[in-house]
Amino acid sequence: MTLFNSLWTLGSYLVPFVFVLSLVVFFHEFGHFIVGRLCGIKVDAFSMGFGPELAHYTDRRGTRWRVAALPLGGYVRFHGDANGASEPDFDAAARMPESERAVSFFAQKVWKRAAVVAAGPLANFVLAIAIFTCLFTFQGRDVLIPRLDAVVAGSPAAAAGFLKGDLVLSIDGTPISTFMEMQRAITASAGESLHFVVDRAGTKVELNATPEMKDTPTPFGVKHGGILGVSVSGAPQDWRTINYSVPAAAVEATRETWYVVDRTMSYLGGLVIGQESAKQLSGPIRIAEVSGEVAKAGIWPLFNLAAILSISIGLLNLLPVPLLDGGHLLYYAYEAARGRALTPKAQEFGFKIGLAFVGMLMLVATYNDIVRITRRLLNLG
Repeated sequence: MTLFNSLWTLGSYLVPFVFVLSLVVFFHEFGHFIVGRLCGIKVDAFSMGFGPELAHYTDRRGTRWRVAALPLGGYVRFHGDANGASEPDFDAAARMPESERAVSFFAQKVWKRAAVVAAGPLANFVLAIAIFTCLFTFQGRDVLIPRLDAVVAGSPAAAAGFLKGDLVLSIDGTPISTFMEMQRAITASAGESLHFVVDRAGTKVELNATPEMKDTPTPFGVKHGGILGVSVSGAPQDWRTINYSVPAAAVEATRETWYVVDRTMSYLGGLVIGQESAKQLSGPIRIAEVSGEVAKAGIWPLFNLAAILSISIGLLNLLPVPLLDGGHLLYYAYEAARGRALTPKAQEFGFKIGLAFVGMLMLVATYNDIVRITRRLLNLG
């Protein structure tokens, strides 16, 4: 029974994780695939996963669709590629007959190659918007109004004069209608003076407060951001359900996607200049944990997680690092500007640097995941 329970617990995390990651990876790779096909490029393989092949199907155009044993990613290999990272096979290219060169990836005009590469991350953003649109259309959005239930003593909110019962109306002139909007504005403004307008028993009161930087535990790890020192009650009378038409849901979905993009880019920028900590990075282990916990709440929250993960993977792939899509686009920008591609040696050297960077990133993220699990187990013990 113990073994059965352990396997059941493991499955409850692995199945949602594989579902979420496979959905995101499929759309990313399908973006590359469909634009490549539209550009007349032959696709040799479309793989979901890495490692030993579990199943395959070859379509009438010669593309081998494969499912592999390790579901931690995937790739599209175009004709003339040395691998799934679209690294050119220069030796094979030199021996390739003209008929094959015409449908190979490396022989295409630079704008076609750039379009194919950019299509992967773009597909991730489109997927996120589509998921958010469906969520907002069919589920609506349950929100808390920003009415304060408590003010922490000694906090920036207390120093500014906030009181229990205050209803936040605006921050720096931007109307605030939900607690989430207020929380996001505060989180992004640590160390900055914010001008608040609140409704206090029917009277408008203006207050100025400066959120302090603080680490806050979240399902995705520790979040580094501004804290004001207030909370809301979550009482039934403070909840509202916002229902959207399809067009309105699409607009809201685009805003939600942009918010995730903006916050992620802010974090990455802060990481580069030393204002953010690499301890916030999470890897596959943490994603599996979160997927399992979110799945307990139902299929819609799991799709919401998939949308957030899709945005993150899209942005990660746009980093100007060789091996990633952004690195390829950097090469193509050089080629377009100079009228010639980088030499094979330069490209190969860049790919090695990119591989080292991605490997280091995965090691740091996995190390963070193991440290979190170890600390949690020690605390439980």
